[in-house]
Amino acid sequence: MIKALENAQEAFDQDEVPVGCVIVKNNQIISSTYNQTKVAKNCLAHAEIIAINQAILALQTNRLNDCDIYITLEPCPMCLTAISMAKIQRIFYGVNDAKFGAVESNPLFSFNNLALFKPEIYSGINAKESANLLSSFFAKKR
Repeated sequence: MIKALENAQEAFDQDEVPVGCVIVKNNQIISSTYNQTKVAKNCLAHAEIIAINQAILALQTNRLNDCDIYITLEPCPMCLTAISMAKIQRIFYGVNDAKFGAVESNPLFSFNNLALFKPEIYSGINAKESANLLSSFFAKKR
């Protein structure tokens, strides 16, 4: 999660919403990235989507079985669906997202309704650090 937080800081420094993501297999980082929607001029360039694409290319596979994903912010519905489709085994994330979170926070985006494959979920990992970075980013915008 420390690497995901470093990635989120990189996003912050590039004026992107500070979300970082890392995918790990057998205790090895397979992909590591951050939100890039502004720089890519692509609303789909969330950290999780980029990380999944990188990991699939690195492992030359269409599924990420036996992989874990570490994210600083609770995944949105798009990212949760991608995580599920990739069959990532475990989700570790920092802070809940009351507005767009699809894992635990928002009944509109019920995990049970979206998930084709249900990974294990661990939330609150380095939540304070993730929340502080997000708060600082949005305070700077206002």
